[in-house]
Amino acid sequence: MAISQAMCTSFKVEILDGVHAFGSSVIRASEAPDVFKLALYTSSATLDAATTAYTTSDEVSSSGTNYPAGGLTLTVSQVPTSSSTTAYLDFDDLTFPSATLTARGALIYNSTQSDKAVAVLDFGGDKTSTAGNFTIQFATADASNAILRIA
Repeated sequence: MAISQAMCTSFKVEILDGVHAFGSSVIRASEAPDVFKLALYTSSATLDAATTAYTTSDEVSSSGTNYPAGGLTLTVSQVPTSSSTTAYLDFDDLTFPSATLTARGALIYNSTQSDKAVAVLDFGGDKTSTAGNFTIQFATADASNAILRIA
């Protein structure tokens, strides 16, 4: 069992199929952008590029931890844009307040589109919070660092 950071392969295909809507200038102009969430997982989870959808298997426990099953909703902070030959977008940092949990990684997924997987995040080791804020801090929103980049 392992968590390997990756943009999910199914997501790459779904982007070409027009499944995901991140910004306000979406092809489906009559619809709102999709809702994206981030769920936390324990070191027992198996998440990688082959992950296709959100799963409750080995998700951090929501029992008495102030962690909501399914995680929290992400806010797009940098709508899809480009610089040179790279397209990218980014999310606001995300905080699970007053949480008591241990997480090894996370899954970004599209809850509007049948919980389809977007990307797996590997924290590089267990990260713990005891009755405190557990924050996912995303990198700078640019073509070299944004959390989602297509070069």
